[in-house]
Amino acid sequence: MDVAYLQQTKCVFSFNPIYSSTHNRPVSVPSKVAFINSRDYQHNARRSFRWRSRNMCLASSSDTLVSGKSSSPTVASKKDKEFEEEEDLKSWMHKNGLPPCKVVLKDRQAYDSRHPSIHYVAASEDLQAGAGDIAFSVPSSLIVTLERVLGNETVAELLTTNKLSELACLALYLMYEKKQGKESFWYPYIKELDRQRGRGQLAVESPLLWSESELNYLTGSPIKAEVVERAEGIRKEYNELDTVWFMAGSLFQQYPFDIPTEAFSFEIFKQAFVAVQSCVVHLQKVSLARRFALVPLGPPLLGYRSNCKAMLTAAEDGAVQLVVDRPYIAGQSIVVWCGPQPNSKLLINYGFVDEDNTYDRLMVEAALNTEDPQYQEKRLVAQRNGKLTIQTFQVNVGKERETVLDMLPYMRLGYVSDPSEMQSVISSQGPVCPVSPCMEHAVLNQLATYFRERLSGYPTTLSEDEALLGECDIDPRKRVATQLLRCEKRILNKCLEATVDLINELPDLSQSPCPAPYAPLLR
Repeated sequence: MDVAYLQQTKCVFSFNPIYSSTHNRPVSVPSKVAFINSRDYQHNARRSFRWRSRNMCLASSSDTLVSGKSSSPTVASKKDKEFEEEEDLKSWMHKNGLPPCKVVLKDRQAYDSRHPSIHYVAASEDLQAGAGDIAFSVPSSLIVTLERVLGNETVAELLTTNKLSELACLALYLMYEKKQGKESFWYPYIKELDRQRGRGQLAVESPLLWSESELNYLTGSPIKAEVVERAEGIRKEYNELDTVWFMAGSLFQQYPFDIPTEAFSFEIFKQAFVAVQSCVVHLQKVSLARRFALVPLGPPLLGYRSNCKAMLTAAEDGAVQLVVDRPYIAGQSIVVWCGPQPNSKLLINYGFVDEDNTYDRLMVEAALNTEDPQYQEKRLVAQRNGKLTIQTFQVNVGKERETVLDMLPYMRLGYVSDPSEMQSVISSQGPVCPVSPCMEHAVLNQLATYFRERLSGYPTTLSEDEALLGECDIDPRKRVATQLLRCEKRILNKCLEATVDLINELPDLSQSPCPAPYAPLLR
């Protein structure tokens, strides 16, 4: 999305030489290290490393890639000056192998004046779609991947089959690099990540970093539970960080710091994890060890848009390049495709909502009633027809009526009691079931009630959301949360409208719905 719009609104390691972050060349390390899983060894190893300089290991805001505290406007302006006085990201990249490119870094004010301004990538000249215009090509020497970090492709691939994700390993690597300060080769890039503070293109951090009271902005949305679940997953990864440290001595022996869980608190790790999550690029047609990459000039400096076709792609020489898919005039912000992600994922991963997202969706879960005496019979019928006893229906934006129609056969199965009718109702097509009009009325009534109850779970109505988003002075996190809720309510409203339309199409509306003691369960 362009700036004008934005302003509106388990580990097995082989110990081969790895790359030194400071000098960008292989470092000699022991060729063999025994695999140690002993708890006693880990305990002794912890004690043996405690002599290290613990003052350097105390958790503070400087240890993470994003700062957890807000600054005053004066402090924010001082930070901006500090960023400007030091070498900027693009100059550092050119000095270290970035070829001439057709982009510049520009900045715009954050919604919150206490924070530094946001940088973004813009065209430095007019660019043409279809002409193969390459906006930039970042060489492999300036890209961070697990293969690069761990120095061995097999190591990186095996790593992700265990308890740690690529994001956790990349976050840990950059956290240790940041502790080296200006001695780190990656210092200019880490400095840029600090400036962005894990904020997406709407200058908002992922809800993973919101306070409990701010998460209440999302009341009524299933994303609230998703945020809690994701945070629990990050904590589990944090608890496994020491495993990497003990088993990858070749990676961490260059750092004069303590083991991860003693060097970094969980909150600091979570902030770093979210910062990496907001800027990692998922490359296609590359080895598993290179599929997740941190690319300077990539997100979050690049904006995401769901209707864009341009993607960061890997070239044969290992570079990552961007070929534009649309014309740009000089100074216009450049966007890339964010993949087929619903708005809930965009908000959790990148801190923004795309209200024109054609991939947006909600989930409806339906389950056969286990108290039904005929539950086992109905379960077998459902399975023979490719359905589950707990069936999830995906409601895609713009496809609400189609989804309601798709739900009807499964819902009807929960209502029938005659075994001879079970197969016919679950395989029936069309809006009206040929078995019983009163049963059809009951099924549609249950669906309409479900959609109404789900809408009533939000603390505000759609019209109230519209009014709130029309205000200029609104908290950025509340704004993006309200945008998400508005998108969800629009989908639910269309589902309700489609259901009511089907009720009105019934041949005899005077007939009462059939009683349904074992109706399917919806959530």
